[in-house]
Amino acid sequence: MAIYVVMEPPAANAAAAAERAVLVRDGFAFLAFLAPPLWLLWHRLWIEAALAFAVGVGLTALGETAGFGFTGAVLSLLVSIFVGLEGQALRVNALRRRGWREWGVVEASDLGDAEIRYLAREPAATPAQEVPRTLAAPVATPVRPASSTPALGLLGYTGRP
Repeated sequence: MAIYVVMEPPAANAAAAAERAVLVRDGFAFLAFLAPPLWLLWHRLWIEAALAFAVGVGLTALGETAGFGFTGAVLSLLVSIFVGLEGQALRVNALRRRGWREWGVVEASDLGDAEIRYLAREPAATPAQEVPRTLAAPVATPVRPASSTPALGLLGYTGRP
């Protein structure tokens, strides 16, 4: 099962937002690994594509001029690995910068099932249906006394230097 992040556009009503929602699969993007700048350009990530291209070419040129040869190619491969691993997160962040909001996540076997699960969700609560909040006294939680015996790792850490 794959996880899809649902991004809704800034729209006035929920029906229009649901129709234009974008589902971004969370995980490794193999095409982004094979051709990082092209994949980034396809998803309209212009600045990220320029940076990926510049860093990849720069690392390859640095490896060639320093006489590393094969090491330069391996260094530029790191750019491909990074874009393959973080490409989907770059897409989500770009949508956030454009004013889209994150609705949530959907777990499904493929994109079609994810769209069905998203569209078949519970309708959003209107302000008339919301439960009014009441003022209540805060609940006191019991504080455990600090242990005087040393512990391994962070188990007994009390926050003192």
